[in-house]
Amino acid sequence: MNYIFEENFEVRDYECDIQGIVNNANYQHYMEHARHQFIKTVGLDFVDLHNRGIDTVVSKIEIAYKRSLKGGDAFVCKLNIKKEGIKYVFLQDIYRMPDMSLCTRGKVEAVAVINGRLSVSEELDKAFGCSEQSE
Repeated sequence: MNYIFEENFEVRDYECDIQGIVNNANYQHYMEHARHQFIKTVGLDFVDLHNRGIDTVVSKIEIAYKRSLKGGDAFVCKLNIKKEGIKYVFLQDIYRMPDMSLCTRGKVEAVAVINGRLSVSEELDKAFGCSEQSE
C-alpha cells in the first residue's frame, strides 16, 4: 500500500497488560493520534472545525491484530485515506521497528457532521485530497 502519512511511537510500559504485550485497546489510541497528526499536516484544526459546526465522527473501526508490540518497542503507524460515498476511510497499518514487521492493520471509517447533520464537506474533501468513489 502507498502511504501518505506516518507517525513514530514507542510503547510505554503502562500500555501493556499482564502478559507483557500492548493491550488491544491501545492500538486504537495509536491510530487516532496518527489521524489527528495527519489532519494537522493538511492544515485543519479540530477546535476550529468544531467551532464552525464541522465535526468528523468515527462510524466504524476494524482492526486485525497480526503481531504483538511489547513495552519499549518502537513502531510506526502509517496511513492512507480514500473516500467511499459519504465516508472517509482511513487505512492504517502499524509496523514494529526496525524490522518493519506488520503488527496491526486497521480500517477506520469517519463521516462529516455539519451543524448536527450528516453531510458532505467540500473542505474536508479538498484537505484530504479525496474525491467520491463508489463502494
